[in-house]
Parts: sequence; C-alpha cells; structure tokens
Amino acid sequence: MQHFSLLDLSPVAEGASVAAALANTRDLAQHAEALGYHRFWLAEHHNMPGIASAATAVLIGHVAAATERIRVGAGGIMLPNHSPLMVAEQFGTMATLYPDRIDLGLGRAPGTDPATARALRRHMVQEDRFPEDVVELLAYLDDMPESAPVRAIPGMGTKVPVWILGSSLYGAQLAAYLGLPYAFASHFAPMMLEQALEIYRREFRASKWLARPHAMIAAGVCAAETDDEARFLRSSQLLAFARLRSGRPGRLPRPRSDLSREVPPPVMAQVEQALSVSATGSPETVERQLAALIRRYRPDEVMITGMIHDHRARLDSVAIAARVLATLTTPAAA
Repeated sequence: MQHFSLLDLSPVAEGASVAAALANTRDLAQHAEALGYHRFWLAEHHNMPGIASAATAVLIGHVAAATERIRVGAGGIMLPNHSPLMVAEQFGTMATLYPDRIDLGLGRAPGTDPATARALRRHMVQEDRFPEDVVELLAYLDDMPESAPVRAIPGMGTKVPVWILGSSLYGAQLAAYLGLPYAFASHFAPMMLEQALEIYRREFRASKWLARPHAMIAAGVCAAETDDEARFLRSSQLLAFARLRSGRPGRLPRPRSDLSREVPPPVMAQVEQALSVSATGSPETVERQLAALIRRYRPDEVMITGMIHDHRARLDSVAIAARVLATLTTPAAA
C-alpha cells in the first residue's frame, strides 16, 4: 500500500445544523492534511437529510481553499447527473486554482432515489451513456486544438486525474479498458470486491493516463482508545445505515448502547455484511483488522471513512487510523 486517504460525506448529526456539518468537513480536511493523509474526497448524494455534500464541486473548492497540500477530489461525481462539459469546466477551474491537487472520481449511479434523479436531470434517457460520457470528459480535460468546436475553458489541458468508481464488475472492466485508476466502494458494498480487483488488474491496458493499474479500496474505520468505546461510537453509523435500508433516511443518530430494540436482527445482519470491510476498536484492534484487509486485497491505496456523531471523537478516530496506516504503508515501486 502506497498511500492512505480519507472520504467524507459531510454528515449532518442529530441536534446539529447543515452549517455545522460543512464547518466540520473543513476542520476534518485540515486535520487530515496535518496527519499525512494523501487525499480528501467528498461524495455526491442528493435528497439525503444526513449528508451535506450534494453540491460536491462547491464543497471541494471550499476544502481546497482551506488546505495547502492534500489532494482534494470527488469520490465521486455521479456523471449521469451532469453534462461532461460542465464537469470538465468545474474541475478544470479548481485545477487551475489549486494546481496538481484536484482529483475527479466518476460514478455511474445517480446517488439518490428515482424521483430525485428525475429532478436532477433535464431529461431522462434509457440507454447507458456512462462510457461515452467518460471518454468525452477525458477529451475536455486533455489538450485540444483551438479548432475544436467545443472546449472546456477552463479545463482543457489541465489533465485532472480521472478515477472510475464502482461497486460491481462493470466499473472494473471500464477502468481497465480505459487505463484509469479504479476505486471500489467496499465500505458499503463489498460483495464483488475480490473479483473486481482481479478483473481490473488482469485486463488493465496501459494508457496515456496511467502506466500500470492502481487500485484503491474503501474501508470503514471507527477507532477509539478501547474496543468498547469504538463499538459504541460506531452504533451511530449502523443505525443510520439500517434506517436507510428500511427507507427511513435521516440525520446521523446519536450512539446507542443497544440497537436490538431499534433494528430487527435480519436487517442488522444485512447492515453488518454491507459494512464488513471495516476496522473497529482500539489502536491495536484497528491495526490488526486493517493489516488483514491489506494482506488480503493488496490495494495500492486505502481510503477510510466513518461517520461518528461527535466531531471530536471523529477527529480522534482519524488520528488513530493515520498512526496505524502509516505503519502499514510502503513506498511505491520505481
């Protein structure tokens, strides 16, 4: 593993405001930079009461302005919701303002429910245009002749690094075919992780963007001084995910000592499986669990995430994870 990074959803906690969530994101990014995280990514979700990162490009610019060195990007932009030209202009502008610090991860899903997806788009189309849209977007960010009828200004020539995100085999195949880095959403959909990584590495074709495959996995982390404290803090995310699975999304709940009265056992089993690529506990426990994940999947990079109700406890968790991951990082091969 060459780098460790951090994914944030700007969680809106029960009893707190959206403004507080956005302020916490800025604070978390500055904290992550000081701790040595390589990237700080934000994700696009819409119509979610507990997530404040819907205007993802706006928030990325805000975070980039508040930091100095850490790479800042999208994990990801849901490309079906946007025109490739507009995305190129947005990220090209940020890359011009913050050179060599902006990343663009692209997802194929809308990141929301069907009704909101319709509200996001000017028109709905049945065919899947994701591969064509990715290629079009890459062209806008590349060098373009002045004679080109449509150019991204700003954008062209910035060569913003583009990643393909996915939770199935589709994204792995596309990333390999286009020769792009690949990030798997194993923090909430781990079922096909092993197979997707194998396909990506086996079928990867070197490109002008990337000479060899670069795979990142995402893992949930909730770290504290003791295993019991970490499990207590993690209950907020378990409950939030259970409510989402039950069609009742809401703000990030306060932690509970016992979830059995609120979450039926079959639902909790589904939640635990979905969030199984994770590490929860004391520094020693988290180190053991993360080391096992890295040995098994051999990622080039690990991106951690984890929603904790108390912001200070989340900062502490991220700090513990950084100390652990620093011991598990090896230099990139020449």
